[in-house]
Amino acid sequence: MPDSLLIIGGGALGSAVAASLAERPGWRGRITVLERDPSYELASSARSAASIRQQFSTPLNIALSLHGLEVLRAAGSQAGLVEQGYLYLIPPSGAAQQQALNAIQRAQGADVTLLELPELQRRFPWLATQDLALGSWGRSGEGWFDGWGLLQSLKQRAQAAGVQYLKDEAQRFELDSQGQVCGVQVAGGGLLQADRFVLACGAWSAPLAATAGIALPVSARRRSVYAFRTEEPAPGCPLVIDPSGLWFRPEGAGQFICGGPPFGEDAPDLPLDPEDYLFEERLWPALAERVPGFASLRQARSWAGYYEMNDVDHNGLVGPWPGQEHLLLACGFSGHGLQHAPGVGRGLAEWIATGSYETLDLSPLGPDRLLRGEPYLELNVI
Repeated sequence: MPDSLLIIGGGALGSAVAASLAERPGWRGRITVLERDPSYELASSARSAASIRQQFSTPLNIALSLHGLEVLRAAGSQAGLVEQGYLYLIPPSGAAQQQALNAIQRAQGADVTLLELPELQRRFPWLATQDLALGSWGRSGEGWFDGWGLLQSLKQRAQAAGVQYLKDEAQRFELDSQGQVCGVQVAGGGLLQADRFVLACGAWSAPLAATAGIALPVSARRRSVYAFRTEEPAPGCPLVIDPSGLWFRPEGAGQFICGGPPFGEDAPDLPLDPEDYLFEERLWPALAERVPGFASLRQARSWAGYYEMNDVDHNGLVGPWPGQEHLLLACGFSGHGLQHAPGVGRGLAEWIATGSYETLDLSPLGPDRLLRGEPYLELNVI
């Protein structure tokens, strides 16, 4: 009997798994994606600032971004990729570590260069650089894209390959007499059964996993995004990461978006509303200090989304949960899940179909590392 697969969560990660598996030559199994809200109003995939970079600290994350870049480039106008780069601004205290990270990134094939102050000032004369030592700039293959467009592209691919999307909300896992996951109880009533399950419901993954006796260190962490208008054109502006934690990038003619660390405690399960006072009291002063021309900016709008934060090592949990042979995870990506969705989807499809990873070994992200106490730490989390 062909395998049947139930994917819980129809965002970018769940849809990437579905599309990659359904498109595999020789796959004949039934794939169902369970999504509680097909409008994706609250989904992280839809509310993300949708950026892609190779400036990570772990080789696997760099490789996943490079594959995501291939997919975005192939998607063309639907993905809306803008390859305008990332620019990490490095103070003197971080110069040695950044040089070490640059060596890792370049060894993996990332087009990232370190700019000394004279070159940084020449390329980006609108920046204030008096407190900096270096700029780490992605010359190509980094930038931002249409996150909604990528999500819809993955979903359309899955549906064209025969995947069924079902609107309902998973409430709890059902276990068989051996304690193995065998089904999912849904809010609409009834039990959905399958041979295998993929848990990919982002910030809502941990409560569902708990119903199977699994403790996931994944929680919803609010991140606010603010749009502003300014007379400062900042020509050639990449996505800038300031030492303060502020980030900003262009968003159309005369407009930018920005964000930064939470103003108060980074507590889980906060309301999905933009954080009060963060822009006026922290981000605006940091913007004006880094780009003097931003001092007279005007805030336009704001929104918030959730990171599915893995508090152990800020990396995704991918693959089978130890002792649960029918349950695989695809969650906990801590803000970089959207750009890594194509690579994770491809890898899990390989594992489901063959029992192993074929193109890119995702085993460093395996959730068994939690039980071994061996984190795979990502240093570059924005």
